[in-house]
Amino acid sequence: MKNLIQPGFTVGAEPRQRAALAGHEYLDTGLTDSAVPVETPELPGLRSLIRESWQRSAGFKANPDNPAAPLAMDRDELEDYRSQHPLAAIMPVINKLLVQPSHDSGLLVAVGDEVGRLLWVKGDPALQRRAEGMMFVAGADWSEATVGTSAPGTALALGRGIQIAGAEHYQRAVHPWSCTAVPFHDPDSGAVLGVVDITGTATAVAPHTLSLVEATVAAAQAQLRVERLQLAAEIAQRPVRRRAAASASRAPGQAAKEGSLYRNSLQLLGRDQALLSLEGKTVVLSARHSEILALLSTHPDGLSAEELSARLYPGDGSTMTLRAEMVRLRKVLQQLNPDAVPGSRPYKLPVDVVPDSGQVLSCLQRGAHRIALEIYRGAVLPRSEAPGIVELRNNVSTLLREAVLTDGSAESLLKYAELPEARDDVGVRRAALRLLPARSPKRAAVVAHLERLEAELGS
Repeated sequence: MKNLIQPGFTVGAEPRQRAALAGHEYLDTGLTDSAVPVETPELPGLRSLIRESWQRSAGFKANPDNPAAPLAMDRDELEDYRSQHPLAAIMPVINKLLVQPSHDSGLLVAVGDEVGRLLWVKGDPALQRRAEGMMFVAGADWSEATVGTSAPGTALALGRGIQIAGAEHYQRAVHPWSCTAVPFHDPDSGAVLGVVDITGTATAVAPHTLSLVEATVAAAQAQLRVERLQLAAEIAQRPVRRRAAASASRAPGQAAKEGSLYRNSLQLLGRDQALLSLEGKTVVLSARHSEILALLSTHPDGLSAEELSARLYPGDGSTMTLRAEMVRLRKVLQQLNPDAVPGSRPYKLPVDVVPDSGQVLSCLQRGAHRIALEIYRGAVLPRSEAPGIVELRNNVSTLLREAVLTDGSAESLLKYAELPEARDDVGVRRAALRLLPARSPKRAAVVAHLERLEAELGS
């Protein structure tokens, strides 16, 4: 076995590297859920975090011998996407606290979006050129589903800061590198906006590095919150009758800045009344307005009065009733942001509003079921009987369950089992039981729950 342990690793880290290198021999024969135990005489130093990530990577069909990550966005797409991304507003903080000190230190600083696509990669110029060989570049996809275990992708999958050293990476081309990454959460909604990563040699996983990145992320979150408050105060000071004109005439740079600070969102999951956030202002919608905005946000090209009515009202819906509801909804949106008032013929939202249900579906489409499970807080508007909402609710719920059953770890299955809709799901619990180690303390609770469910079904 070739020795790939990096110079500079501490003595305590060497056994972990040897265990990881030994674990890669299992990858050559096909990794299964029991192929690399947490602790065995052969692999005494393999961390459970790494083992579980490798299992997920194998489930995603990630190839450990791929020489480079795939490019997810070309230059034009990248420039447009990241200029409108909320993380663009915090890059000055990242540059000051991480990028500038890293230029001659043998480190790279990367900032990625919520699904693991790198948006910025900066730092030591010589190291940047080396990193291009494995496509650690802006626009590349470093999600766990694509490249396997790496700090950016695995931090997003777990929702917390982590460090990945050398051979602990799933792809062998990344073994000469080590990295530390911390997810970036929206300071208002708590949603994951992206990830901040430091990549390099052994210094990148020094004990103080994780604290440094966590502190930088905290400072950037605070700065984003301050900028939003300042922008809200500035907008509030504009005379009401002049706001629409000011909005239309403001400089492109100012418009881009205002747009990049926020991601207009609609929270539908696990709620009977949606929570709408527009440009930093948030309001709880009525049940009917929740349904209307849910349908319009999932049909960006718009819906005719007849189409929206059919999706909104069971049976024969009245377009007259719909028009009355739209008048009331427009008044609500006018107070939040005049630019967001829907048009008609067809009914269409003039601004992008991201529903949390859409984020779940996007993650599932990319194979990122762990991130989808983190976002998912319950069924879409669970009490709604609107035909279009029932269809959306069933689609999101069914696809999430199928993804967790097909690719999920025992941990993911147990997390899913905690959802209200999975309270009586025998199949999910049986799948979790098959994956749990024989001596896991969690088995007893799962067995007891299964026995109760089967007894109730039997009776």
